Amino acid sequence: MFRLDEKIWFWTLLVIPAIGVVFLILQIWKLRVQKKFADKKLLQKLAPNQSLFKGLLKLVVLSGAFACLSLALVNPKIGTKMETVRSQGVDIVFAVDVSKSMLAEDIAPNRLEKAKQLVTQIVNNLASDRIGIIAYAGNAFPQLPITTDYASAKMFLQNMNTDMLSSQGTAIHEAIELSKTYYDNEEQTNRILIIISDGEDHENEAVDAAEDAAESGIKIFTIGVGDTKGGPIPIKRNGVVLNYKKDNNGETVITKLDEAVLKEIAEKANGTYINGRNTGDVVATIKDILEKTDKTEFESKQIADFKDQFQWFLALGILLIFVDVFLLERKTAWLKKLNLFNENL
Repeated sequence: MFRLDEKIWFWTLLVIPAIGVVFLILQIWKLRVQKKFADKKLLQKLAPNQSLFKGLLKLVVLSGAFACLSLALVNPKIGTKMETVRSQGVDIVFAVDVSKSMLAEDIAPNRLEKAKQLVTQIVNNLASDRIGIIAYAGNAFPQLPITTDYASAKMFLQNMNTDMLSSQGTAIHEAIELSKTYYDNEEQTNRILIIISDGEDHENEAVDAAEDAAESGIKIFTIGVGDTKGGPIPIKRNGVVLNYKKDNNGETVITKLDEAVLKEIAEKANGTYINGRNTGDVVATIKDILEKTDKTEFESKQIADFKDQFQWFLALGILLIFVDVFLLERKTAWLKKLNLFNENL
């Protein structure tokens, strides 16, 4: 396991293409000046040791030196052992709606992508809380069990799409029921379920499920994505809209954000409804909620004892700089014998 301390220093790698451009300009300028001074045969007699290969070699060595120094500034670290750490946090389960209605583009870029953005930004602001992810449409599916591995959570989240569940619909009640299996501590009182959806629950059982969840100590916070005015559901191929979803009568289906259902679900489970249009407001609200929530202590395995590795790149970079300094641009005896680039002709 490794990590990078100062990723911003990767920008210094832009020096390398700049060096290449300067080298190319310099070679073109030298060629033009030489042509004005004398013809090719005369130049070979006047400067028989001139070598294009040595110039390119110096360019490669200097570029390698800058690459190594940039990596040294980034400071890669390698974790050398696993250790058990005790942390305090909240168990948070995200239930993300992946029904076809989430493809509506009444909120940019579409409802599902907006839902992913919201969860990602919430996770980015967590510290030691444990998280889990549920995907649901016509039924619910466990996407990621409770974990502190935020990187894996975001990876699973980005892979979620409306084709992952064959059964269509918006069975919020199934997501609520499934979330109960995520909380592994019976004495835990800080159980939080965050539902991200457009609220189109066609099963009408979500409110009852929310009441049952409240009795189990689960607080439900709902985030609505979409617009109350609604929008059509595009049918795309290779990113191009071919048509819009239609009902049995051939009319274009207009899907709307149902805030009333989401508000009632949150109210029944001692939570709050949040409109998901403004990402910053959503993140701030959830952060405030979590700060006021009692924390539970739990154990987790983490990579520890990260050791600096910058010294290896620094040493190699300095070595390459010395090689570049002592590397002459004129030909050496063994290069003359190799006759690279037909330079002796």
